[in-house]
Amino acid sequence: MGRSVLLYHGSPSIIEKPVFGTGNPNNDYGLGFYCTQEIELAKEWSCAGVQGGVVNHYELDTNGLNIMRLSSDEYNILNWLAILINNRTFSISAPIAVEAKEYLNQEFLTFYEQYDVITGYRADDSYFSFAKAFLSGTISLEQLSKAMHLGELGEQVVLRSKRAFEQVQFLKYELVKSEIYYPKRTARDQTARDNFKQESGNVRVYNSVYILDILRERWRNDDPRLQRDVSRQRNGKPW
Repeated sequence: MGRSVLLYHGSPSIIEKPVFGTGNPNNDYGLGFYCTQEIELAKEWSCAGVQGGVVNHYELDTNGLNIMRLSSDEYNILNWLAILINNRTFSISAPIAVEAKEYLNQEFLTFYEQYDVITGYRADDSYFSFAKAFLSGTISLEQLSKAMHLGELGEQVVLRSKRAFEQVQFLKYELVKSEIYYPKRTARDQTARDNFKQESGNVRVYNSVYILDILRERWRNDDPRLQRDVSRQRNGKPW
């Protein structure tokens, strides 16, 4: 038996009926309707500039839905990264990054397209730069993992299937003032960048894992070293 969860979508406009099959296919988890369970984050996401935004409130009936929870123990950060680079459009030229992308797709890409709903890390444009840095070998696996939490971006909930769209109900909307939430959005991003820069200086290369290590040692999805990723933090709300 499923249950209902409250979701919020930050947007420039009111969306009473999310439309299946529309939107940007190059978002983190592909084509879908992107929400969060954190209303304050949704308010920040709604204010991408000086104009105000809207937070749309929804209730999702999870009964019968096949839900992929990327922050559960079943998955690791390389599963998340493989999905991310499989959907995002970006250019890479360094040979190590090209090989890394191919290897992650081969060994760590899960069958995510079969799920109705996906919950997992959110990587906006600034955070995607950390993923690209990892692929290029300039930051370690531990640094990448910590980077996803330094800005407290929370988790996003993505409705992907027609069935999921049919089971979400619009409740109400509220207007968001940009003079309050746009500065909060930019401050969160800057704090994450500053914290990441400080953290980068604390890591010792000789005892850290980089993408080159993963390629040379041919890590697999069941590698126990991935399960000992102590930097992972689960700050999402479990369903």
